[in-house]
Amino acid sequence: MTQHQPTPAQAHVLVRGQILHYLADPGPGDDPSAWEFFDDGALWIVDGRIHAAGPWSAINANMPPDVRRAAVFHDHRDRLVLPGLVDTHIHYPQAGVIGSFGRQLLDWLNDYTFPAEARFATYSVAERTAEFVVERLLAHGTTTASVFATVHAHSVDAFFEAAAARKLRMLCGKVLMDRNCPDNLRDDAVSGRADSQALIERWHGRERLRYTLTPRFAPTSTPEQLQAVGELFAARPDLHLQTHLAENPAEIAWVRELFPERSSYLDVYAHYGLLGPRSIYGHCIHLSPAERREMAAAGAAAAFCPTSNFFLGSGAFDYAASTAAGLRVGLATDVGGGTGFSLIRTLGQAYEASQIHAAPLSGMRGWYLATLGGARALYLDEHIGSFQPGREADFVVLDWAATPELAWRMDNTRTLAERLFALMILGDERCVRATHVLGEKVAGTSA
Repeated sequence: MTQHQPTPAQAHVLVRGQILHYLADPGPGDDPSAWEFFDDGALWIVDGRIHAAGPWSAINANMPPDVRRAAVFHDHRDRLVLPGLVDTHIHYPQAGVIGSFGRQLLDWLNDYTFPAEARFATYSVAERTAEFVVERLLAHGTTTASVFATVHAHSVDAFFEAAAARKLRMLCGKVLMDRNCPDNLRDDAVSGRADSQALIERWHGRERLRYTLTPRFAPTSTPEQLQAVGELFAARPDLHLQTHLAENPAEIAWVRELFPERSSYLDVYAHYGLLGPRSIYGHCIHLSPAERREMAAAGAAAAFCPTSNFFLGSGAFDYAASTAAGLRVGLATDVGGGTGFSLIRTLGQAYEASQIHAAPLSGMRGWYLATLGGARALYLDEHIGSFQPGREADFVVLDWAATPELAWRMDNTRTLAERLFALMILGDERCVRATHVLGEKVAGTSA
């Protein structure tokens, strides 16, 4: 616990509940040193940041009486309090096509994605959708996301306006596409770069927002555009970058046709300077062991999108092999190929994907993946993802017994690990009783 004692004049929040957060990846063996759990625990929050986390008795005793009286108190006893969930890959313009008949990736793009994104030429469509998506993320316990907008620069403005109004830590970027897409969704290397630069100046580093360079994927960008993105990425080492990689065999074959001089799909990105720290690649299903090691060595990350991967028949991401190679991995809904905003439901699908590779994901490691793992994948763990002192106080409150099935199952568990696994498999958005941003409740019904 820190030595400094905050004054009553500062904004204090005191939270009581079953506090769980991670210090590291528990790994396949559920290393107990990787997490802290306080069955009757507390968070002491000062001016939106964690001042201390620990047993209720210790935190309460350490607070000066006048500070305790001044604090806003949230009583979440018998509920699980976790750092806010982190969605590492989501297309906010595709919220309106969730649950459309899938077929496979390239058909999905042409039949649903491109028509949906074309509607964002109208700013009011982007504005209404951004408001809806941000509200739904918070309702599902997600406080940070890496977000794809559309080719329209104002689609980024709309999303960041909605996020800023709620003081959220969010990443977003304008999609870059200058070939193999409809004319009404096409930019070019020069205009795409200019739009990106203007958006960076307008939003990057403003409050809790950061800009992400966003070429959709290699097939929809010319070498000239990829080169321009690489130059921007190199010139601004604090920027982020997101795209897609190795999702579908037909996609991989297409990349091979378009870039015959490159040795692999991953090599296309590496060649143009898009592979490095703060870069995250959606899907990464069909990678070789050498490619996983190359990504890990470069400091890149993978976004694990199991609901989308199953829905579109793309395959099952190998989480165990990826993390064993040292690769950073975050969990992702991939709306709208993914089937909803719930990272809790997505965790259940992540377990099923892991079973396909005979390396089942434990509940203890799963909740790491949805919190600190995602923060690390996005290089945001110095700000979010845990309850270490100084971190921003975004958190979610989950009801262990939100449904009769969960309540019955919890009555038949013996350990924290069993409870966490049951919550991951049987839980959903009904478990979310409250979502807090910088300590303040922004969603939910709980007191």
